[in-house]
Amino acid sequence: MPPAGLPFATSVFSVDVDRVALHCNPVACVISGIGGAVSVIGVGGGGDGGEPVTGDRVLIRPGIAHRVVCAGGINAMYLDGLAWPGRAALAESLQGATGDVAHAATFQNAEAQDELRRRLAGGGASWPPRLAAVLDDMNAGPMSRMSQLELAGRLRMERTAALRLFKASTGLTFRRFKQWSGLRHAARKIAAGELVRTAALDAGFADTAHLSRIFRQSFGLTPSEAIAGLAQAAPRESSPGC
Repeated sequence: MPPAGLPFATSVFSVDVDRVALHCNPVACVISGIGGAVSVIGVGGGGDGGEPVTGDRVLIRPGIAHRVVCAGGINAMYLDGLAWPGRAALAESLQGATGDVAHAATFQNAEAQDELRRRLAGGGASWPPRLAAVLDDMNAGPMSRMSQLELAGRLRMERTAALRLFKASTGLTFRRFKQWSGLRHAARKIAAGELVRTAALDAGFADTAHLSRIFRQSFGLTPSEAIAGLAQAAPRESSPGC
């Protein structure tokens, strides 16, 4: 499960596309096809020179370049703060009871999301309560642009030690986590119908081009492609969004 006391997010994004371009998801991600199985294809075939990983629900390792081929649309669930639980170089199919829990979690079932984290993660470490407050503030206000010195001050630690603790607890560097928080915020805004420019500025990005570049690197889609997919998506059990 997540480290004790840390408020990690579970975000779901649904879009009607049949493929997703080469990208690296910043955090662990579970994908499922709306109309059938999905295939995750690494740079060298399966990421390690092997075959693509195909299944109804596939857990993808963060930081590994890959493409996705799907049928009739895709659900993608991002699990912040989840250390990679498997041994696969790229991805692994979730089957049986774990696959069933992942399916329920995809449709915004909070209990299923918690259960999925418990199944995928080992024992969690304990972190200072002050770190939980920092993460809450960063997620709630991506425009706040918290500095490294402010992080160190709030954790009452030397700057380098604070940055080390932050990465150990979240799996991302301080800078990358800030960017990821802003990206999730922008994706929620776009899914809710906001203009891309407005979403970019609200999430703390310099401009539309900056958001579009990071969006594609992280999701494999441009904001305009995501908007088009949202408009075409068939009704599901829950409203699309992050």
